[in-house]
Amino acid sequence: MNTQGSPMEAGTRSSEDIDGIDGIGDIDDIKAIERVVATVERTQRDKDAEGFLTLFRPDALWTTGHGKVLLGLDAIAEFTRAVLPQAAWDGDVTYEVIHTQFLRPDVAAVKVRQVYHSAEGETEGAPLYVMTKREDGRWLLHACQNTEVRSG
Repeated sequence: MNTQGSPMEAGTRSSEDIDGIDGIGDIDDIKAIERVVATVERTQRDKDAEGFLTLFRPDALWTTGHGKVLLGLDAIAEFTRAVLPQAAWDGDVTYEVIHTQFLRPDVAAVKVRQVYHSAEGETEGAPLYVMTKREDGRWLLHACQNTEVRSG
């Protein structure tokens, strides 16, 4: 969903759009991308490292919210298995797709709003996921940057 209040640019899609733009990104692709983001949310909430890792291509690139660069699924797996199960937060986390830009029919840039809800208040992240579609139609995380949003 484009929450900026401005018209969407060519190639930009949300699940509210029904018709394709120049044949790029149909509603099934948008729904599939949203399901991947929903699975990221679920696996983060459940601290499910193995479920989270199924969402990545073997050659994925992940940059954490604190700037650690992880190259390839092996590095992402090592980090995730060490950090996610021990992650300490009291509360809940939500992920919302706010913008999807199809770069090609099989490549999408997906902007996400990530909010950690706790008794102390909310903190926000602004991940960018570049996702690619496999030949079997499955969308996977390919190059991702997680950025902390600082107030003020």
